[in-house]
Amino acid sequence: MSLVSIVIPLFNEEDNVEALYQELTSVAAAASLNCQFVFVDDGSSDQTVSRLMAIAGDDERVMIVNFRRNFGQTAAMAAGFDFADGDIIVTMDGDLQNDPAEIPNMIAKLEEGYDMVAGWRKNRQDKFLSRKLPSMIANRIISSTTNVRLHDYGCTLKVMRSEVAKNIQLYGEMHRFIPALAAELGVKVAEVPVNHRARVAGTSKYGISRTFRVLLDLLTVKFFLGFSTRPLHMFGMLGMVTGAFGFLILGWLAIERLIIGLPIGGRPMLMLGSMLVLIGLQFICFGLLAEVMVRTYHESQNKKIYTVREVLRGGKDGSTRKIAHVG
Repeated sequence: MSLVSIVIPLFNEEDNVEALYQELTSVAAAASLNCQFVFVDDGSSDQTVSRLMAIAGDDERVMIVNFRRNFGQTAAMAAGFDFADGDIIVTMDGDLQNDPAEIPNMIAKLEEGYDMVAGWRKNRQDKFLSRKLPSMIANRIISSTTNVRLHDYGCTLKVMRSEVAKNIQLYGEMHRFIPALAAELGVKVAEVPVNHRARVAGTSKYGISRTFRVLLDLLTVKFFLGFSTRPLHMFGMLGMVTGAFGFLILGWLAIERLIIGLPIGGRPMLMLGSMLVLIGLQFICFGLLAEVMVRTYHESQNKKIYTVREVLRGGKDGSTRKIAHVG
């Protein structure tokens, strides 16, 4: 039976972790799933970690990855992928809004031949102006930009094969772009409607300000999807187009000066043409430098975007044990 690792990033969710654990274990038992629960605490300042340790003390399936400080949900997701042992990896939020009962159906969909199954909160239980409307706009923009058409990029509930999760490089706010990043690997992605529930405890960590960071990361994703291994193609194209306009302007001015005899020394077009040529050359130089950086990136070791204080696993004897220590 395949091992299913359920990765749950947490930040100040002390009122939700116990109920979440109970739901996860109930779903695993009902569906006869061989599960591992990877809770990644993203530097919580409340009692989230202590309550997790109380849970882990009775269940060896529980792993706790405890960050030294708050690194963000993307880093927590990346850590969960790194420490997960399962053949199938599930990601979900720790605020009880994602319904664990959807996991067996999503795994069944995965077994139909897909590499990733993304959840679609078709009947989303969030405020319209602050959460749903920005998400709808972002989903349209992301889908059209990445050419991976999904209704809901923001739904954390996803099921994927381990080799897909462990080959995705995450940073910034990239966790919401996981389907697009996975598509670059040539994976087959499906989307299914999932139940979404209103938050009953704790406070949301999302806001309008996060939308702007997502849009900036979207530019990065678009670049990596199209030009991550050939940046000179993008910068070089911009440089050639810009430089071509500059040369056309300078060529026309040269004709006016040499053939027609018109003065061109004080004309703004001369400055514009010269600037366009120089800007075009700069774009090409940027492309060459980016090619060097890409080569260095691919030939060097990847640096983690988080630091872990310790990793704990539950035991049958009712106590937690440390299985890794960093720093």
